[in-house]
Amino acid sequence: MHPFILERPRDMPAALALRAQAGRNDAPAEYIAGGTDMMQLLQEDVRRPDRLVSLAGLLDNSIEIGPHGLRLGAAATMAEVAAHQGVVEQFSLISQALLNSASPQVRNQATMGGNLLQRTRCPYFRDIGYEACNKRAPGSGCAAMDGENRWHAVLGTSDACIAVHPSDLAVALVALDAAIEIRGADGQRTTPLADLHRLPGGTPHLETVLEPGEVITAITVPANAAGLRSHYLKVRDRASFEFAVVSAAVAIETDGSRIRQARVALGGVAAKPWRLPSVERALTGTSLDPSELRAAAVLAADGARGRGHNDFKIELMQRAIVRAVETAGGRA
Repeated sequence: MHPFILERPRDMPAALALRAQAGRNDAPAEYIAGGTDMMQLLQEDVRRPDRLVSLAGLLDNSIEIGPHGLRLGAAATMAEVAAHQGVVEQFSLISQALLNSASPQVRNQATMGGNLLQRTRCPYFRDIGYEACNKRAPGSGCAAMDGENRWHAVLGTSDACIAVHPSDLAVALVALDAAIEIRGADGQRTTPLADLHRLPGGTPHLETVLEPGEVITAITVPANAAGLRSHYLKVRDRASFEFAVVSAAVAIETDGSRIRQARVALGGVAAKPWRLPSVERALTGTSLDPSELRAAAVLAADGARGRGHNDFKIELMQRAIVRAVETAGGRA
């Protein structure tokens, strides 16, 4: 493990003044909260910061539901949010996604903010034995392009990177139009969660829009997302403690036998949670008849590109959408 200095600032202004950063490997200082992903990458020598800045005790861990919707403090744990009665009853898609994530032990420790900022599970990124990884070493190439790329992205890719973002929670939150509160030395700003993660383009080592000295302080979900019929479908190689090959987060409102509104996002297929407005528009006004659902789901494949081993994802993600919508629609 690369040696580092652990900073324990007394308050948030002191932490922000140290200008640590998340989501890039060339940052000399990084923030750490729950640390479930960070510690593994430190041990594997993938991340080599000179300083770690602890946010322990500095972030809000509250879970609040009110007239404006849901607010989750960034330090609330996955387990706390998944078990919260109000979340289960009104924003069940979030609870479903969390319970499909990691293991109970990890959920007890991992935080909401950290979950959104976890790094890709691309084996070429996580194994320093592979030199070619533009996320880890900009300009070195992408070994996944011509390598074993079964787990990799088919949407939003570039010639520099085809890694996927691993968070289940983020997929559900993007489907529900969640936003994040970001605090920096110059004050606080709010941005849609859908805009947090960058597509790889020519700079895949720049993963988020966070600037040095900025931290996620809370996640908010609007009240109009409450009570929708929802389902989080996670297709994976084993039943537990496994990342998604493809996942689909669906929330719908029905009027009798027809869909009045639909929210659809995919995971396991892109460098960020992938919202599908074209599929949502196509689903609006349709029945739950499988043929109509399939016709809408086909639009998810627009712009998709397989790299050989992951070609199957293009068909699988369409099937996942259909199944998730059918399941959500069948819930009273």
